[in-house]
Amino acid sequence: MSDRAIRAAVADGTLIRLREGAFSTPDQNQGCVGAARLHGRLSCVSELKRRGIFVLERSKPHIHVPSTSSRLPRMPAGHTVHRCRLVRTPDPCAMSVEVLDAVVQAVRCQPPRAGIATIDSALHHRVIGADDLDDLFDALPRRYRRLRGLVDGRAESGPETMVRLMLRSLGCRFELQVKITAVGRVDFVVDGWLIVECDSKAFHSSWEEQLKDRRRDLAAAERGYAVLRVVAEDILWHPEAVLRALRGLVTARSL
Repeated sequence: MSDRAIRAAVADGTLIRLREGAFSTPDQNQGCVGAARLHGRLSCVSELKRRGIFVLERSKPHIHVPSTSSRLPRMPAGHTVHRCRLVRTPDPCAMSVEVLDAVVQAVRCQPPRAGIATIDSALHHRVIGADDLDDLFDALPRRYRRLRGLVDGRAESGPETMVRLMLRSLGCRFELQVKITAVGRVDFVVDGWLIVECDSKAFHSSWEEQLKDRRRDLAAAERGYAVLRVVAEDILWHPEAVLRALRGLVTARSL
């Protein structure tokens, strides 16, 4: 486009000016636009949240700027800036980092269990593949390599990963995503008798959905299973209470 055409497009709103020499269409993600205005790219948990990948809720923006950048604009309060070397080189016009780099950054920015849940989610949604794990862990400090054996892309949500890690810490035997006749698929079967379901508001808020869940629980009880339903909010923000409940049930059964 000529300078004249660009000025006209900015004037009529077809383009928005990000910074000197950089423009975007107005329908772009606002997080990406904000990062580009600061001479960076949306990254880490902010980029993964935009893509629908699980991260612990973070409100402050995370952006990546090249380590060689100088004379950057003053960063607004609350922004987290990453200057690490990227594993994958983004397109020169991209306003976000490649997803593998976002995962690498998010693992470092979150507690270990949340980092594992993020990797699980990225695998489940197929934005990274199993063959990307070598590059991912090579890009992380050596102390993170012990987490690789805990990764499992079968988890369908972050809370499921968190519960799986809790069960593992208790030394329980468990199966994931188990199909039971007349009950359907359940998140976990623990020690062959306890069904654990991780419920979220998105899929269990209406009365019709809750009624379906109660009838599934009845069918499970008829087949000798006990059912524990835990909500995502408690799993993420009150994990100690969930862990105590799991320990209490497993311990009582063994007495």
